[in-house]
Amino acid sequence: MYARDHGVIATPIGPVRVEGSETALVSVQIGEGSPSPGSAAAVREAIAQLGAWFAGERQVFDLPLQPLPTPRGEELRQAMIGIGYGETLSYGELARLTGSSARAIGQICSNNPFPILVPCHRVLADGGKLGNYSGGDGPKTKSWLLEHERRLSGRTLL
Repeated sequence: MYARDHGVIATPIGPVRVEGSETALVSVQIGEGSPSPGSAAAVREAIAQLGAWFAGERQVFDLPLQPLPTPRGEELRQAMIGIGYGETLSYGELARLTGSSARAIGQICSNNPFPILVPCHRVLADGGKLGNYSGGDGPKTKSWLLEHERRLSGRTLL
């Protein structure tokens, strides 16, 4: 990837930094940076879509993400993206749906370079427990993201 750029959006969970180029995003970090719009097309579009998501005007992202190094990783990422707005699955449920293991799902969640965009916050531990979250303030951030989606989607249960 050439000519990396970044932009930062102020959000209720703190600053969210988006890094990428004209054609693809390479990462999203929660809790880093001072607001700036970015100049690369993919970064600007990500900032706009994140702003709409936090405002409750968008539920699905349509952004070019840097591919993962393996087809299996891409398959697991797509399964995570497939968890609907305001919905959740357990690590075990997502593992069964993908023919994987709960440990593999946990690994892909913990190494997710695109929190919020690839909604690993929608993956919970058994029994609806939050489990871990690698972005922002960890489980506190995960809880906020889930509550935001539940409130706007009208869903009240996990």
